[in-house]
Amino acid sequence: MKPRRKPVSTPRKPAHFPDENVAERWDARHLIGHTEFDEFRFVGCDFSAADFSQIRFSDCLFERCNLSSVTLAGTALQNVAFEDCKLLGLQFTACRDMLFGVHFDQCQLRYASFAGRVMPHTRFVSCQLDEADFADADLSGAVFQDCTLAGAVFQKTCLVAADFTTATGFIIDPESNPMAGARFTLDGLLGAVAKYGLIVE
Repeated sequence: MKPRRKPVSTPRKPAHFPDENVAERWDARHLIGHTEFDEFRFVGCDFSAADFSQIRFSDCLFERCNLSSVTLAGTALQNVAFEDCKLLGLQFTACRDMLFGVHFDQCQLRYASFAGRVMPHTRFVSCQLDEADFADADLSGAVFQDCTLAGAVFQKTCLVAADFTTATGFIIDPESNPMAGARFTLDGLLGAVAKYGLIVE
């Protein structure tokens, strides 16, 4: 009898931060000289177009921050949460693989790329993911709660047991993406069979 594989667990969103690790209204200049941030909370910061290359963030929270067009070459995002943030066009595919783990709540993620990322059980809550790229990613068990996905790219994406029951706008080809156990509403299911030209009345 083969041993049963343990389910992959998702770390809890970081919620506790030392008082000295709360950074408010920072911009790119405050990052100079830093190579890692552990248990930091960033509030109301404008990091748009900043260079996060090779910086490690562990158990951090970005809250109401602008991170649009941030460079993520070799950046480590290890159990990092984003709440009410602008993340337009971010190339998460450029991040380090080791311990990559992210959480998103009420974020703007249009044109973001997660291509090739291994991120099972990731939760996207009330996020705008229009035109996001998930090609070749592992999103098994992921949840897209109240998310918009118009134009999002799913190609050879592992969507086993993913939850799309409250997501809208997506078109997913079941022949190109493993989807066993994925959850849809009847209306949403039309996005998975659109290529067949079916009419559901």
